[in-house]
Amino acid sequence: MAMTLQQIATAIQAELHGDGNIEISTISSMQNAQPGSITFLSDSKYSAQLASVAASAVIVKSDDLAACNTNALVMKNPYVGFALVAQLLDTTPAPATDIAPSAVIAEDVVLGDNVAIGANAVIETGVTLADNVVIGAGCFVGKDTSIGQSTKLWANVTIYHNIAIGSDCLIQSGTVIGADGFGYANDGGKWIKIPQLGRVIIGDRVEIGACTTIDRGALDNTIISDGVILDNQCQVGHNVEIGENTAISGGTLLAGSLKLGKQCMIGGGSVINGHMEITDNVNITGMSMVMRPIDKAGLYSSGIPAQTNREWRRQTARVMKIDDMHKRLSKLEKLS
Repeated sequence: MAMTLQQIATAIQAELHGDGNIEISTISSMQNAQPGSITFLSDSKYSAQLASVAASAVIVKSDDLAACNTNALVMKNPYVGFALVAQLLDTTPAPATDIAPSAVIAEDVVLGDNVAIGANAVIETGVTLADNVVIGAGCFVGKDTSIGQSTKLWANVTIYHNIAIGSDCLIQSGTVIGADGFGYANDGGKWIKIPQLGRVIIGDRVEIGACTTIDRGALDNTIISDGVILDNQCQVGHNVEIGENTAISGGTLLAGSLKLGKQCMIGGGSVINGHMEITDNVNITGMSMVMRPIDKAGLYSSGIPAQTNREWRRQTARVMKIDDMHKRLSKLEKLS
């Protein structure tokens, strides 16, 4: 697809400088830009590249406009402009179109207008699918689940029974929502399963990456609030509550009954203990282990960054001696 630069400027509310009639068909990086493409510059320290860029247009800040050798769209945040243009020029196909003959749909399922259901999908009794919902091939939607308008499920997503998913959500392949939480009682060494009787409630505009798992609550509900984005291969335990517009990177583990605030950012591979609360606007860097509640907004880190093997071995050897050093120091303090 192609759009004129004027159409793009209007759509993303940018200030146009140059020829608004040129056609833009692709979006590209600065290095690989070609005529017919649009690119962006979000960091002014690279503004020297604007003199040689081959793109037909560049999204820039006003401070970088003078250095631009081609047509420009001026915005306060060019990276947001890039995201908006990428949506305009997106050519990703729909997970499904129409209703496939091989789809298995219970007789009492409520289908809104323009619902699409892919091949071999199973939609069980009591389900409600609102207008413009798209269910990809091989998906399973369990009993009494509701899915809001314009939400899309890619292939092979599993939604258990009695789950509520809001509107304009995007759920990637392999995700499982509503499986049992990890709840067991120990009876003299024998594990007794505790049926998980809660639900999963997902708000609007939530995006969930591939192969992520969100467990249903044990008694109360697991809650994913509006605007949350979860990367691939995350684990959300039972009764977790995630506040609005929080972003969680891949491989993160959230233990049960954790309350995670609004506008938080969690780096990939982090592990956060359960039965505690993290306040709003907390940023946690990747590979962190969070063992205690956090009640103040800010940046938090743990873990050891990568280093040369020689440095790591030397530091590890020293760490192994800490207990002995502590005992010796205590003796010296007593003598003094």
